[in-house]
Amino acid sequence: MGPRPERRSRLSPPASVPRRPRTFPPGAPNPGDLVLLDGRASVQFGGDRALWLRVSSICDRPTYDGWIWLAGYAINPTTGEALARREVFARIAGLQIAPQHTDPPGTARQTTRRRGV
Repeated sequence: MGPRPERRSRLSPPASVPRRPRTFPPGAPNPGDLVLLDGRASVQFGGDRALWLRVSSICDRPTYDGWIWLAGYAINPTTGEALARREVFARIAGLQIAPQHTDPPGTARQTTRRRGV
């Protein structure tokens, strides 16, 4: 057998080319933010279909002006547990970003560690 063919496309840039930093639209959440999606963000989340989403990334798909694709995990608001991975299309002006909780200085948060993770 001969050598394996190159897996990268001939049109892709070399690996050493630095990537430009991504710029997000004003008002867009950052990865890690907890966002409430309801009828103000999109009609698909109206009424009792509101959704809390922990944003993991902002997709760079083309969208309409003022709209954004978010990828993240649906969160159970009572337990804080992740329910399902979701990718949603929402209006930036309708997103409600939850404030980040910061602990007062000198207090430590309890963390649980599992073996092998």
